Amino acid sequence: MAPQREWFEKDYYAVLGVRPDASQKDVSKSYRTLARQNHPDANPGNAEAEERFKEISAAYDVLGDAAKRKEYDEVRRMVASGARPGGFGPGGGARFEDVGGFGDFLGDLFGRKGAGRRGTPGAGPQRGADLEADLHLSFLDAVRGVTTSVTLDSESLCSECHGTGAEPGGARSCPQCQGSGNIAVDQGPFSFSQVCPQCQGAGRLIDKACKRCRGRGTEVRRRDIKVRIPPGVQDGGRIRVKGRGAPGRQGGPQGDLWVRVHVAPHPVFGRRGRHDLTVRLPVTFTEAALGADVNVPTLDGPVTVRIPPGTPSGKTLRVRDKGASTTGGGRGDLLVTVEVAVPQTLTDEERRLLEALAGLDGENPRRHLEGV
Repeated sequence: MAPQREWFEKDYYAVLGVRPDASQKDVSKSYRTLARQNHPDANPGNAEAEERFKEISAAYDVLGDAAKRKEYDEVRRMVASGARPGGFGPGGGARFEDVGGFGDFLGDLFGRKGAGRRGTPGAGPQRGADLEADLHLSFLDAVRGVTTSVTLDSESLCSECHGTGAEPGGARSCPQCQGSGNIAVDQGPFSFSQVCPQCQGAGRLIDKACKRCRGRGTEVRRRDIKVRIPPGVQDGGRIRVKGRGAPGRQGGPQGDLWVRVHVAPHPVFGRRGRHDLTVRLPVTFTEAALGADVNVPTLDGPVTVRIPPGTPSGKTLRVRDKGASTTGGGRGDLLVTVEVAVPQTLTDEERRLLEALAGLDGENPRRHLEGV
């Protein structure tokens, strides 16, 4: 494949925090660790973490592929010898400013040969664009996880020509590259591959364009795309569906689909973090003062929670393993916040008893405020 601009500007080994001689296993291990730490789902609303995640993914896309990594290492060695990119044309081809005679040499290696100093190299395979879609979920589907689908109108491979851009029998193999999309260029002891200038990397020439897409190979149509939502996704979270974005050009891979999740509120439960649920529990004054066993709602039905004697309003009790499911099969906790309910109206008997209690209570809860 042709080198991308980032190959000359980015040290992907530094991005992943590994040495250039690191094994593929170590590269993958470092990527998984950094991806978990910077994933948008773990850092909602954190634009810096999102950009870091994209940078990590781009680095692993190259270093995680042995063939791409070999090409990347070769490019980095050449640049370290004195070459620097002067600009890029469509499709990722490169041209170089002169560093002695080495700039022309590198420019020829990567597809500029015969095009002149400002020539435009062949396009070659290009990755499709990333797409975005919105998905509205109920509270329970978000905390439990669900497999659903999103519907969007987007560019897709043409349903008639399936991306070839040609009518049946309306395309032929490129005579210059024999259908490979690349041609070999000899540079002394080296032999390099570059995008075929005749077919621009497609490997074929179209004589009769597809009537439906007019030779573009794509059309806009409605698609239903299945999405697996992991347990505990939060409102505003983004889910990546790999390879379901816009189609690539000239045989390039499809982009990705990013699904932004919108979670509806629940009338009883709230969220704290990804997997802990919250609920507010009203109790009477006597239950808080004397202690009581009280039923508390959970996702699995009510459970009994012990309110210790003397529990103040606002105290939070933790009920283990009654929260949202986790991707590892575990459960978060249910956080129960006690609220002492003060009666708005009293009967004559209730008022008489409370006044008698007040007369017996010798403790002043505001003593610490005296003299301030």
